[in-house]
Amino acid sequence: MKKYTIFYLAVLVSLLSCKQPTNTSQAEEWTPLFNKKDLTGWDIKIAGHNLNDNFNNTFQIRDSALVVDYNGYQKFDKEFGHIYYHEPFSYYRVRLEYRFVGAQLVGGPDYAKLNSGIMLHSQAASSLEKEQSFPVSLEMQFLANNENEKRHTGNLCTPGTEVMMNNSLVQNHCVDSNSKNYEADRWIIAEAVVLGDSLIHHIIEGDTVLTYQQPRVGGGFVGQSMNWAIGGFSDSLRWIQKQSMLLSEGYIALQAESHPIEFRKIELLNLKGCTDTKALNYKSYFVASDNSKCRYR
Repeated sequence: MKKYTIFYLAVLVSLLSCKQPTNTSQAEEWTPLFNKKDLTGWDIKIAGHNLNDNFNNTFQIRDSALVVDYNGYQKFDKEFGHIYYHEPFSYYRVRLEYRFVGAQLVGGPDYAKLNSGIMLHSQAASSLEKEQSFPVSLEMQFLANNENEKRHTGNLCTPGTEVMMNNSLVQNHCVDSNSKNYEADRWIIAEAVVLGDSLIHHIIEGDTVLTYQQPRVGGGFVGQSMNWAIGGFSDSLRWIQKQSMLLSEGYIALQAESHPIEFRKIELLNLKGCTDTKALNYKSYFVASDNSKCRYR
């Protein structure tokens, strides 16, 4: 009896020590976009200043966060700024945490108090004109409650763009989400799911708060209140000629709009890649194919 007990124990140990097969095709591979140390991989464009002129040290690194800081300013004078990740994407999920801190800089517009955002499907930083205030993009707008009202976050604003919702072209420049209301100084988890030129979801704290389709160039930059010329476009004709052109890819940018804000844990899950099941880097969650990236050994 003792011999059999030892034998079965040996078999059990052998089985447990063997590596069990795992389905690596389902394991999500999120890529950090921010190294928490410096601004490597990002381009800066502030209205009225040249590409990568970080005017008054607007964008900084502090406590492993990417910070929009206005301590170097006396007042805000239309220096709308954005910091752009250097690589464009088409099908992806982007996720980050943000919080508003401190007080709005003197001179900032009223609407920009406790207001910022992440720009999706944006034009490249290098393609903005010197005086241009905002990139042509889709803004996932971040807001916090102020002393006068409770406000939703994860909204949509459309500088130079238009979208479809419920089979209709949206006429308003900004569309309110159905998110909960959040106070400033609290870290909020925000995510966007972007599927080329077909479908985009805004997600706040795990809840889908806004969905729209078929993003495209259009809308006169910012409706009637800010036309292409007022927006800093010396030659708006090239954008007017692109009216109704679907946006299938673009850059990701974080906004500096006169209220200090901090961003952290900025990461991206690419949904476009190798869809050949025989490849080593096949992922079952890819929704668009780029088999030029397939690896077989």
